[in-house]
Amino acid sequence: MSVNLQKGQKVNLKKDDGSTLGRVMVGLGWDPVKQEKKGGFLSGLFGGGGQDIDCDASVFMLRDGKLRDANDIVYFGNLTHDSGAVRHMGDNLTGEGEGDDEQIFVDLNAVPDKYDKLVFVVNIYQAAQRGQHFGMVANAFIRIIDDKGKEFCRYNLSDRQEKMTAMIFGEIYRYKGEWKFNPIGQGTTDNGINELAAKYK
Repeated sequence: MSVNLQKGQKVNLKKDDGSTLGRVMVGLGWDPVKQEKKGGFLSGLFGGGGQDIDCDASVFMLRDGKLRDANDIVYFGNLTHDSGAVRHMGDNLTGEGEGDDEQIFVDLNAVPDKYDKLVFVVNIYQAAQRGQHFGMVANAFIRIIDDKGKEFCRYNLSDRQEKMTAMIFGEIYRYKGEWKFNPIGQGTTDNGINELAAKYK
């Protein structure tokens, strides 16, 4: 069962035995768009036209609360951070497949001391150009689990306000030498990762 975290509720990243949690995984999943028959009555009638919807998960690694280098964005175009602490397992363009369609693994013990916050975001690729939003995506979710596979926060993206095209999922940050997780769940109309990143520069 997922812990039902509220926005702004801070969570210590600790194991059941009280030791510090070393690794987490953020998973993004959604179902492929059901393709309509070519020339059908509904074809092209609604925004998106039945074309694939490509959701993307990314991480911003902040120094003193700011995104200071493009290399500190881990996403489908930069799969592994220079430190090796954050690894994106690859892009999924359609949502095809069971469970998590995109995964990002974070080794908190390997995050260099100069980074004080990791921000996790999700957006629909080229949402404006394709006329797409989360209300058109079936069974979309983003979640975070510990190194034992225990899920401790999940947001259902398909239940978000229909016109949202991106979401700031949450942040892991250092506080008095420990890592904490802050669920945010803020939907936005940003059209891509560059617009999301600009919020932290």
